[in-house]
Amino acid sequence: MAKIKPFAALRPRPDLAAQICELPYDVMSSAEAREMAAGNPLSFLHVSKPEIDLPPATDVHAPEVYAKGKENFDKLIASGSLKQDAQPCFYLYRQTMGKHSQVGLVAAASCEDYLHDIIKKHEFTRPDKEDDRVRHIETLNSQTGPVFLTYRANAAMDELTKKKITEKPDIDFTAKDGVRHTAWVINDAKGIQAIESEFAQIPFLYIADGHHRSAAAGRVYQSRKGAGHSGYFLSVIFPHNQMQILPYNRVLKNLNGLTSAQLLEKLDAVFIIKPNGAAQPTRKHELGLYINNQWHTLNFRPQFAATSDPIEKLDVTLLQKYVLAPIFGIDDPRTSKEINFVGGIRGTGELEKLVKSGEYACAFSMFPTSIEDLMTIADAGGIMPPKSTWFEPKLRDAMFCHMI
Repeated sequence: MAKIKPFAALRPRPDLAAQICELPYDVMSSAEAREMAAGNPLSFLHVSKPEIDLPPATDVHAPEVYAKGKENFDKLIASGSLKQDAQPCFYLYRQTMGKHSQVGLVAAASCEDYLHDIIKKHEFTRPDKEDDRVRHIETLNSQTGPVFLTYRANAAMDELTKKKITEKPDIDFTAKDGVRHTAWVINDAKGIQAIESEFAQIPFLYIADGHHRSAAAGRVYQSRKGAGHSGYFLSVIFPHNQMQILPYNRVLKNLNGLTSAQLLEKLDAVFIIKPNGAAQPTRKHELGLYINNQWHTLNFRPQFAATSDPIEKLDVTLLQKYVLAPIFGIDDPRTSKEINFVGGIRGTGELEKLVKSGEYACAFSMFPTSIEDLMTIADAGGIMPPKSTWFEPKLRDAMFCHMI
């Protein structure tokens, strides 16, 4: 069973939360972070992307970058902008994005559970990205970016959550991107025990987003031999039926020597093609193709999706196996410079814009991978293809920090 525990979070002063809390460090470039934090000394980007306070040519992995992050973190604490709770608590964190709302439990998850696959993964991690997070955690003595976890929804936990969020929140603000962030503190013994009791019935947790953060936490735990609070890591845990997965679309630099007519002829062997189609696919095994200022709706021919293997029947797998590799010559999408990936939050208009710019020759819009597919694959110990899921809304850094 999954082990979680309450912890004494370091949190922003409620009236400053909108100025402090920021998007995760890995969804923006250094230049974008520098622009976002301009004129705002409280922005947590000064901690999570501290290279923005150093000359632009600075290596983002240089020792002085991590040291600057620590200096900025300490300033936020010394000024009282961030303050640690006096006792271990659980927290609820609600995000509202348009008509979508999701409420997660903020808790410390077990590094042992991560290492022993009670917390299940579905992606490979890159050593260089792990190293970066390890150095960040070690320098700050804190995990400042939460791991986004999910579990199969539990009716009793849903009821506890539903009751708590009728109370007055401790933090409530709407970020510049329109996403509303609301938090409640659970610090009474009865409430804490009720949550621990319900989670004792939940066999597994699943990483939705944050594989590098959790891997880094596991490494710090091992190197510190569990000293202090290093045996647990910062997480926000959502029931699976509240998760919102957007598509992860693909744009291609060239047609691999083919004319657009030749490409469509080759695609006809794989798909049932409808010209003048919709930009956004409406179901599994349906894609959109944008080429020559026109959208085509593509449906995989039945024989290609006729498999019981949960990884093999993912649309991202089918596209790679039957289109990107044999037709476009892209054998490894992780390393190829001929393909790029566009998160669904940017919409299909972004795909049209990129192709019209001349930088890309065509684009594929995808139907989102389901959370059920993700959990099935993780249960089987499988690894999903790169860029299979894009979760929205993103958790804000500095809403909660876990001091280790």
